[in-house]
Amino acid sequence: MQNAIRILSAAIVVVALGAMLFPRTGAKAQSNALPIKHAKNMKKILFVVTSHDKKGSTGAPTGYYLGEVSHAWEVLRNAGYEIDFVSPKGGKAPVDGMDLEDAVNKAFLADEVYRHKVEHTMKPSEVNPADYAAIYYAGGHGTMWDFPQNEAIAAIATRIYENNGVIGAVCHGPAGLVNVKLSDGTYLVDGKKVNAFTNGEETAAKLDNVVPFLLESKLIERGARFEKSGLWQPHVAVDGRLVTGQNPASAKRVGEGVLAVLQKLEAPAAAH
Repeated sequence: MQNAIRILSAAIVVVALGAMLFPRTGAKAQSNALPIKHAKNMKKILFVVTSHDKKGSTGAPTGYYLGEVSHAWEVLRNAGYEIDFVSPKGGKAPVDGMDLEDAVNKAFLADEVYRHKVEHTMKPSEVNPADYAAIYYAGGHGTMWDFPQNEAIAAIATRIYENNGVIGAVCHGPAGLVNVKLSDGTYLVDGKKVNAFTNGEETAAKLDNVVPFLLESKLIERGARFEKSGLWQPHVAVDGRLVTGQNPASAKRVGEGVLAVLQKLEAPAAAH
């Protein structure tokens, strides 16, 4: 009898230890986990900047336009998003528009993490589109030479968009959209409201005969419903998950537009 009691007691101890060492992973534990999509993707945005540093045959320097990066960056960073940078060639991206009287520009350049990122941009081959909730094309005249023909970045944009992500672009940044096609073969901008640097602004800047094409005309050729404001006036077009802006003065508003769309997309997930 005493042996039976000792055996029963030992069995109880073993069961108790097993429960502590190997807890059950039931439905309650699983219910606390966010869906992988939201846990992994919803707080990262990919900024695209140019690698091209010359305005055509003029030899005049160009690059990404600093304010078009910094003003969108400020909005999205302050909302809790991590931002990565990619360029057609990778590495240090050339910069234009170095207005250091602009407090937001100064803040961006003073941020060691992000200054390092834009000086060490990823190559397209290093990007996993599934990691990003949005992609944002910054402008600068250099984009007119190296964005349209970059099939790798276009494919990244398509993947992000078709994964319910957001596409933003400002000024000459929409040059990166002119050849983006969806998986059904249609152009991304076809039938959508789109804004970008206008033909009038290009002419006023005396670069209409320097750039390889006129961006407004090319977007219309691709089926875009182009809308615009007057010269140098801020303007943003929002069509579903596509947010585009006209010029440097529109950069902050494009960032705010991208953020607003992201917040709408994330609201159902947050409710759960």
